[in-house]
Amino acid sequence: MAVGAAIIRFMGLDPVSAYRALVLGSVGNLNAVGETLVKAVPLMFTGLSFAFAFRCGLINIGAEGQLYMGGLLSVCAGVFIKGLPALIHLPLALAAGFAGGGLWGLISGWLKTRFGASEIITTVMLNYVAIYFVSYLVTGPLKAPPGNFPHTEPVAVTAELPRILAGTRLHLGFIFALLAICFYYVFLWHTREGFELRVVGQNTEAAKYAGMKPSSSIMTAMFLAGGMGGLAGAGEILGVQHRLMQAFSPGYGFDGIAVALLGLNTPLGIFLAAVLFGILRSGGNMMQMMVEVPIALIYIIQALVILFVVAQIMAKPSGRRRLRSFLRDFRLFEASGGAGRIGSRG
Repeated sequence: MAVGAAIIRFMGLDPVSAYRALVLGSVGNLNAVGETLVKAVPLMFTGLSFAFAFRCGLINIGAEGQLYMGGLLSVCAGVFIKGLPALIHLPLALAAGFAGGGLWGLISGWLKTRFGASEIITTVMLNYVAIYFVSYLVTGPLKAPPGNFPHTEPVAVTAELPRILAGTRLHLGFIFALLAICFYYVFLWHTREGFELRVVGQNTEAAKYAGMKPSSSIMTAMFLAGGMGGLAGAGEILGVQHRLMQAFSPGYGFDGIAVALLGLNTPLGIFLAAVLFGILRSGGNMMQMMVEVPIALIYIIQALVILFVVAQIMAKPSGRRRLRSFLRDFRLFEASGGAGRIGSRG
């Protein structure tokens, strides 16, 4: 934040006024708090998406595509299934979103176990497939009549996530995100399957020697990772936008990578990092309106946060070893052209 203040001063603006606007826009009143948490919800899910895979030694860069497929299947369940009570319709739409993202992640898991294909490359490429497939559908087969705008019909009221804080847009998806974080903790640290998944992530050969099946753990990790990404999309559709449209995600899937890394892939860390990024996103709009600070500065601050966290990790020998391992895998991702995609998101 101090470096960000220096950048604001270099731009000829007042950093105190800018940060005051940031606070007012993110936690200054009840509505601001609600908007901050609304923006944190998909980041919690996409942060979990990266973390589930990372705990198994995988790099899932595909949360954005999984988010889109989750949004697609949830809107299909919300629009085309009619006549159900909310008690059945809403869980069904959420389950469809989880299944859509989970199956999309499972494709990369299967390619990894069957052909040894790098999950970094396959998840990146599947992002584009999902985004453009959704774009095709909302401009063609699923376009709502009379066809003036590229979006679907609104989901049924019985499939919408209800608001949980009066006077704000905060919806029930926030509670589901907290439950997902609890599930992440319980599954990984209190179940046999979660233990095996972590062992495979630490040492595949040791896992094989112990009688574990790395291929099964990889498939499980990618399905759960994809499912969390799918819930991010379902939450946005059912709780905020209520219809599917082009580019409905402002990059939540890519920002989720930063959330997971900042939170060190821990349950509490992911929650706090998602809220921090929600504060920056929500308060950044007010900062731009009141002080005329470009919204791009928010992405600079996000990048600075990540750089300082990485510096802290690098201060420890174990952190240096893990980071070097991560960067070796990341070179494959960078060679595919995906680094430019994340770079464009700050």
